[in-house]
Amino acid sequence: MAEDQVHNRIAVLRADRKVSRRQLADALGVHYQTIGYLERGEYSPSLSLALRIAKYFEVPVDSIFSLEEFEPLR
Repeated sequence: MAEDQVHNRIAVLRADRKVSRRQLADALGVHYQTIGYLERGEYSPSLSLALRIAKYFEVPVDSIFSLEEFEPLR
């Protein structure tokens, strides 16, 4: 595991809020494939993008992104 890998819960939030990758991407002004790259951990967001994602979902940024793996929710 790369030490600088950023883990995230974007897919969980999208599913919970019933938001498609394309809807989220359009709201954030990014390509929908970027959302897939983020969710799979193939791309780490800029600080600006991470903050925009947190604002979109109305949650603290550290509830979406972490340098350590998240515990399963269930």
